[in-house]
Amino acid sequence: MPVTQRRRPRDRGACIALAAAELFCVRGFHNVALEDIAGVVGITGPAIYRHFPTKQAILAAAVEELAGAFATTVASAAPGGLPDVVGALVRFALDRRPVVRLYQWESRHLPAGERVRLAGRFADTVAVLRELVAGNRPSLSTRDVSVLVAAALSVVVSPSTHRATLARSTAERTVTDGALAVLATDLPPPGRRPAGPDRRLTLLPRRERLLAEAVRLFHERGYHAVSIAEIGAAAGITASSVYAHVTGKADLLAAAYHRATSRLELATAEALTGTTSPATALRRLAETYVRITFDQADLTAVYVSESENLRPADRHRLRVAQRRHVDTWVGLLGDLEPQRPAVLRFRVHAALNVVTDLARTGGRSVTEQRAVALVLALLDQRRNWS
Repeated sequence: MPVTQRRRPRDRGACIALAAAELFCVRGFHNVALEDIAGVVGITGPAIYRHFPTKQAILAAAVEELAGAFATTVASAAPGGLPDVVGALVRFALDRRPVVRLYQWESRHLPAGERVRLAGRFADTVAVLRELVAGNRPSLSTRDVSVLVAAALSVVVSPSTHRATLARSTAERTVTDGALAVLATDLPPPGRRPAGPDRRLTLLPRRERLLAEAVRLFHERGYHAVSIAEIGAAAGITASSVYAHVTGKADLLAAAYHRATSRLELATAEALTGTTSPATALRRLAETYVRITFDQADLTAVYVSESENLRPADRHRLRVAQRRHVDTWVGLLGDLEPQRPAVLRFRVHAALNVVTDLARTGGRSVTEQRAVALVLALLDQRRNWS
């Protein structure tokens, strides 16, 4: 009886890239081994080398596919106008919920040349979106269009940042309405964005200097790419003296998360003290969250991107604190609008994501006042917040 030769799937490379993308987004690039990817695909580790020479090459292929699909989605829907494009992008993002933030979270692990090339691919597609928005709102400046598009895209991909669930049709409608509300927002004048925090750390206690430099380096290069000796050197502390203050990088990462969570909890309590109106409380909460996030953009970026590198107990405490904070927003918004809490939770997560993204990447046109206006427009599209 002849033996039937088992054929390798033609799309094996694509399967590997997709499996890797999901693992990278869940665990972080450095926490995924080739054997982990192979196990998901159902092949041996060495078999991956038939398709990709390195783990970075797999990441590049996954980002390349994402960029191509993003471009195709926009180009296909563009003839129908801006609402059609937004709806198509929301469906695209929900279809790829586990991986749609791959480029934003993990592209720093690509070689510099590849990172620049792929950034150009995404930028070309974003330029198409800007043209559509400018066509709908011709009175807007180029910079204002860029702010609105960045915020709308942040809304579109926001489901990838949380685990809340909705029926698919409800999720599509909720996210689409939120993105369109952002694009229709009348931005206040840009004013002047405050200067960044003073980076002089000389008079800080040694542990505080270590924490400040650790946050900066984790943000710039990623947790795994930074050594404890490099953190000590940046803080002006010898390697042998570092361990008098911390036991290692894990302590510094946990301290960064504890610091961010504590500051937010204290500021939230202060903002809501003495308020009796849910609308006033929600506005104060938005202003407080924006101010804290903009004041500590490096810490916010680390907070978003490095949680999978926390020790399990620290990660659990972080997620409990995050849920408490979101619950506060949902409760206030629910007092204003008789809507299902699950729908409100989607909108709150979108609002928080807009603030985080704008604080990390926004230019001079992105001010705290504008971020607050976008958050309030997104949270309740019917209310006059003035």
